[in-house]
Amino acid sequence: MLKKRLLILFILLGFIGFGAVFYMIEEEWVDFSTLTQLAKRNPSVLLDSEGKVISYFEVDRREDIPFNKIPKVLVKAFLAAEDHDFFEHRGISFKGILRSIWVNLKSFRKSQGASTITQQVARLLFLNTEKTFLRKFREMILAIQLEKQLTKEQIFELYVNNMYFGRGTYGVQAASKRFWGKTVNEINVAEAATLATVAKSAKYFSPLNDIERCKKGRNVILFSMKNLGMISQKDFDYAQKTEIKLSNSLIGSPIRLYIQEWVRVWAENKWGKDILYNKGLKIHTSINLKMQEAAERSFVETMGGIRGYLGNNINGALVAMDSHTGQIRALVAGYNFNESQFNRAFLAVRQMGSSFKPIIYAAALQSGLTMRTTFVDEPISMLLPNGDTWEPKNYDGNFLGRMTLLKALTISDNMVMIKTLLETGYDNVISLAQNLGLSRQLLKYPTLALGITEATPVESAAAFNVFANNGTYVEPYFIESVKDSHGNSWWQASQPIRRKVLNSTINSKMVHALSWRMRRARNNFPEWIDAESIGKTGTTNDSTSNWFVGSTPGLTTAVYIGRDDGKGMGKDIYGNQTSFPIWLNFYKRINLEEKSFYIDPGLKEVAIDWSTGENAGFIHDNETASVLE
Repeated sequence: MLKKRLLILFILLGFIGFGAVFYMIEEEWVDFSTLTQLAKRNPSVLLDSEGKVISYFEVDRREDIPFNKIPKVLVKAFLAAEDHDFFEHRGISFKGILRSIWVNLKSFRKSQGASTITQQVARLLFLNTEKTFLRKFREMILAIQLEKQLTKEQIFELYVNNMYFGRGTYGVQAASKRFWGKTVNEINVAEAATLATVAKSAKYFSPLNDIERCKKGRNVILFSMKNLGMISQKDFDYAQKTEIKLSNSLIGSPIRLYIQEWVRVWAENKWGKDILYNKGLKIHTSINLKMQEAAERSFVETMGGIRGYLGNNINGALVAMDSHTGQIRALVAGYNFNESQFNRAFLAVRQMGSSFKPIIYAAALQSGLTMRTTFVDEPISMLLPNGDTWEPKNYDGNFLGRMTLLKALTISDNMVMIKTLLETGYDNVISLAQNLGLSRQLLKYPTLALGITEATPVESAAAFNVFANNGTYVEPYFIESVKDSHGNSWWQASQPIRRKVLNSTINSKMVHALSWRMRRARNNFPEWIDAESIGKTGTTNDSTSNWFVGSTPGLTTAVYIGRDDGKGMGKDIYGNQTSFPIWLNFYKRINLEEKSFYIDPGLKEVAIDWSTGENAGFIHDNETASVLE
């Protein structure tokens, strides 16, 4: 009796289950028509000084394209990759299921799936990715429903517009622009196969992550396209030999992301995520994309070599600011944002080393010393306030005897620097440094002469910029204004802090003195920049930090190189090997409109022996130079 009842129960459950399946198939219990009318987001946009797009602020990057605008070669590539019977089956491919079972049995593992494009659309839009029989069953039911309510063209359109291609990019149109800077209608056979490959697994096949792996996957799809008669042997041979060359598009640069992230945090704190991602704000910056690209290329090219012999944990920053306005024109905050999100331009506080010395010399001129003033470069032994004995050395361990301040500044001599600091007085140097925006570790110790003062690259650029700006300090900034999609102003940058720090006479003397470093460096380079220039290197103990800070009349740039963990880079690693080449390569790539620094017309150039300070009559060898008087 019990067995009979159980049999009846199983039969009833079977009918109920069959009825449920039949109902789900026949009844239109999901309204798929709404999928073709997805709401459009209005992302905010980050703009450069000329209104060019730097990047977008959006949860994802999506740009839908209708089926009639999708090129046939792309349709073929996706069919070859995923479901070449797509236009024949009704949502479920029984041939595909049998083929998948046979392949999996032969390999004794689940090596091939059997999901049609329709099933994948159902999973993309309505289900999660868990690998269970229940999810697979629901996927198949939804696929049948999709086939009943939408045309094949509509289903395929949903598929290619919702596939994920990595880095927040959805859909073939956005992916094509991201990878190659072109619309999907412009792609070739190789690029169509590449998109189909990345759609299978953006994490695994994206060319942004691994070009060689992407190429191998692409060639597998090209082989399938050839075997299915979708492309000729000639097209196959040519396409598989084609290298994957990504666009040099400015949007999405691994370095440019530092700028985007800094603005994102600032904007979210002011207005919140919903406003930033959906309300179409236009955030104007002072960044110039031409300069930015030049800075990035110079930084990456030189850093690649530096990392090659010092290790991949070497990093750095570059900040280029308009000498007169304080507007930051180019900003590099690290080698690769995807590798490390730490913004070194604004947050890396590092000792300045010898790049601090021009400030001491400027204070010395203010206190009455001149560039002719001489001190003896000789061993020094001093008792520090903490009781330690301090015996500083020059970088090469040599002592050169008597020399002028001009020579000491040019060759970055430490002993004369210390004596100049003591003669000038701590208070005078510290006061000037504070007026230049520097306030960290301004201690009344003789070690101040060797640059124990700390600064970020932005602060370092602003401090040195006073010399390029005729003695006037100007605060750097790069966010100009924010407007909504209707052009209404939401935020406007206030006028930057400006203050006269050095009078024109003293500043002119400093500009002339700092130019000697660059004049002598120019002799070692066959190609030089087309403008007057001033600059100073800086290297801290154990080569922990390398600096170069330099200016032309219209632009000041600070370059910092070092390790994030604060450890030294190695023995005898100096700024002229690391940071200076980046600076020089950057300036050689950009247009320098201003050619000459302002010099007080009341001053005249006088040739001197730069060791004794005596008049030389004219400049005739490496032991003579000139000063302004």
